[in-house]
Amino acid sequence: MPRILRDVAALREVVAGWKAAGEAVGVVPTMGALHDGHLSLVRAAKQDCARVIVTIFVNPKQFNNPDDLLKYPRTEAEDAALLAPLGVDVIFAPPPEEVYPEGFATMVSVAGISGPLEGAHRPGHFDGVATVVAKLFGMTQADCAYFGQKDWQQLQVVQRLAADLNLAVKVTGCETIREADGLAMSSRNARLSAEARAKAPALHAAMQRAAAGIRGGALVSTAMKAARAEVLAAGFDEVEYIELRSAAMLERVSTLKAPARMLAAAMIGGVRLIDNIAV
Repeated sequence: MPRILRDVAALREVVAGWKAAGEAVGVVPTMGALHDGHLSLVRAAKQDCARVIVTIFVNPKQFNNPDDLLKYPRTEAEDAALLAPLGVDVIFAPPPEEVYPEGFATMVSVAGISGPLEGAHRPGHFDGVATVVAKLFGMTQADCAYFGQKDWQQLQVVQRLAADLNLAVKVTGCETIREADGLAMSSRNARLSAEARAKAPALHAAMQRAAAGIRGGALVSTAMKAARAEVLAAGFDEVEYIELRSAAMLERVSTLKAPARMLAAAMIGGVRLIDNIAV
């Protein structure tokens, strides 16, 4: 089983030894409840780096809904068992007081790309993400970090954070891993009822049809309206957004002239699902 560390001092002592030996260090930040999507990030890290740290920390500062934080699955023992065959060197699983000690007073905010979509529907979310990621980069002293493209806006925020603050870490986005029926893998999927799970792939399917229509010349506004209606007709309770945005800066796109991303968030059976695809 991977070694589990819970305090920064112990982690830094281990990492210092790796660095002294000239070994590259990769980090995969997670909130636990691991699935094949997370494991694909670990495999990517292992290909690039001699040493790999997986962080498991349910970050309270990125939850704007206290009930969502309470319900978030915590499965450290199962997570460690999944990581054991992959050659992970360390699991860093600090308690909240190690990450946010008494007197903690600093927040990191990435303007612009953190504002729309998830930022609009989850106020303060990306400040919490940016703050904890900056801290994890500092704690682990990693050379490379790996994030899934399923959280596309988060990936853009983290890449901007690293660039703007001149952090010595290469941020890599890895392809979204999906179930056989197209549903993007997520820790939240475990909360879906059997009925909701059967309906959930409709989100991705509607997005794929809308993307095909746009590539074929359909108006973006028409395709988005049709996709929203299709998702609701499939049994979703609410579509928070389904929009076409520029891939990097997440600006609204009305005509397809440059790399674009379709992003969506929708509620089904009390569970919030997000997804995105290239268009």
